[in-house]
Amino acid sequence: MAEKIRLHDFIEIDYTGKLTDGTVFDTTVEAVAKNSGIATEKTKFSSMVICVGERQVLAGLDDSLEEKEVGNKYEINISPENAFGKRDVKKMKIVPMSTFKEHKVQPHPGLQIDVDGERGIVSRVAGGRVIVNFNNPLAGREVVYEVEIKRKVTDKAEMLSTFLNSTLRIPFSQIQVSVDDDIASIKMPIQLPEQFTSELGKKLTELVKLKEVKFSTIAKEEKK
Repeated sequence: MAEKIRLHDFIEIDYTGKLTDGTVFDTTVEAVAKNSGIATEKTKFSSMVICVGERQVLAGLDDSLEEKEVGNKYEINISPENAFGKRDVKKMKIVPMSTFKEHKVQPHPGLQIDVDGERGIVSRVAGGRVIVNFNNPLAGREVVYEVEIKRKVTDKAEMLSTFLNSTLRIPFSQIQVSVDDDIASIKMPIQLPEQFTSELGKKLTELVKLKEVKFSTIAKEEKK
């Protein structure tokens, strides 16, 4: 009998996200990306390791993984509420034309902009006013995910490195992890605040079932 997935299990998955009409908007599979026309030279496609329940993938997908079986493929329908949210009229905002002129930008429908760290798409230009939609482009849409659960990850060093890569966006090549007698030593290229590493260490101790997690910074000579 295939092993079932539990909360906080680390698993390797491949997935493809589609709209209900079959349009692919996200995938970990390079061949699918190329066939769907969403592949770019800068984008790398590969299976990913996640910790179930830690929201490292879309919430609706994450929630659906519990009780699924390792080695199987599934098709999962996700409602707008559990995908990219409902469309919110409050996120349709008017941005003065003067704001665009200050940045020497000519607004037009479809233009993607960033205002105070919030991404939006110009939906209409009327006189001196520009209406910008700050909803996620997929807000209000039901989506379908095809997911394959390839394996359960049991190596604790791999669990740690993949979690840090996903959470802190640090390349695998810049993370050094060793685990001895359930005590983990983690070296990273940056020095994080002690309060942050203390909380992160507690979380990793719980998720990976360790006695202790020690953080240190990679010395300059080690980076070469």
